[in-house]
Amino acid sequence: MHEANSAIDVRQLRKAYTVHEREAGVVASVRSLLRRSTREVVAVNDIGFRVAPGEIVGFLGPNGAGKTTTLKMLSGLLHPTSGSVAVLGHEPYKRERAFLRRIALVMGNRNQLAWDIPAADSFELNRAIYRIPEAEFRRTVAELTDLLELGPLLRKPVRNLSLGERMKCEVAGALLHRPQVLFLDEPTLGLDVTMQRRIRSFLAEYNRRFEASVLLTSHYMADVEALCKRVIVIHHGQLLFDGELAALSRRFMPHKTIVVELEDPAADLATYGEVVARDEGRVTLRVPKHETAGVTGRLLADLAISDLTVEEPPIEDVIEHVFAQGA
Repeated sequence: MHEANSAIDVRQLRKAYTVHEREAGVVASVRSLLRRSTREVVAVNDIGFRVAPGEIVGFLGPNGAGKTTTLKMLSGLLHPTSGSVAVLGHEPYKRERAFLRRIALVMGNRNQLAWDIPAADSFELNRAIYRIPEAEFRRTVAELTDLLELGPLLRKPVRNLSLGERMKCEVAGALLHRPQVLFLDEPTLGLDVTMQRRIRSFLAEYNRRFEASVLLTSHYMADVEALCKRVIVIHHGQLLFDGELAALSRRFMPHKTIVVELEDPAADLATYGEVVARDEGRVTLRVPKHETAGVTGRLLADLAISDLTVEEPPIEDVIEHVFAQGA
């Protein structure tokens, strides 16, 4: 029985494919005509999690971890091999109209807008598909145009837009029917830093205005840090971690980083911790968290220091460490 107060409820979800294989060569080709050899490839293996209404959750993992496969099952594009999924109370694979009207899937490496016509014309097509009332459609387009600064872009053929401009239009087109659940697969892929920041700000504002639930995959940790308090990490199709982003760092990276600006660039800091970077008088140390206060005190007492900062490890390092443990 799925939780009624969950926007997304995933239980023991599994997706496996049967693939044919054969050795190279003519003899192997002939043999495969008579007896085909197959093996099972498991893309997602017995994962489970819930997402509450209005929650933004980061869904992380290396390439091939099973992230996109999971999103496709949650959006109804793939049928699970086993397990159960409920999104807004619907079973996604049934592709019911009431379900499709309440979700959106945005994939940063896939075009949804027609290439040769202006984005505004594709928006009109989406209005007809989702049967959006004219007044509501105009109001939503105006709102999205304002939030994403789309004004001069809507009348240009999509082929003439830059990647960042096209991605803004793709996001707007996917949200015309005001979905309550967003599945975002690398929505800022390939965008420059300024455009990434703009897309992130828009998604945060959309979530705030409409209390939409968001499941976000991204290799840009800035996306995750800006939008997600909670993250789910999978590797080889299996769940490694589900919890607060800050707890991920505490659990998997029991170190802190101390950055020291020295007045004497030649000073030796090897006895204080692991030296991970050195640039003239600027030295970066990695020390166990429980030793941070003591090491900081020793540095300040022993050396001529012009500046010192204590930092949590970069989230990229934390995720890399998680994947290494998973492997």
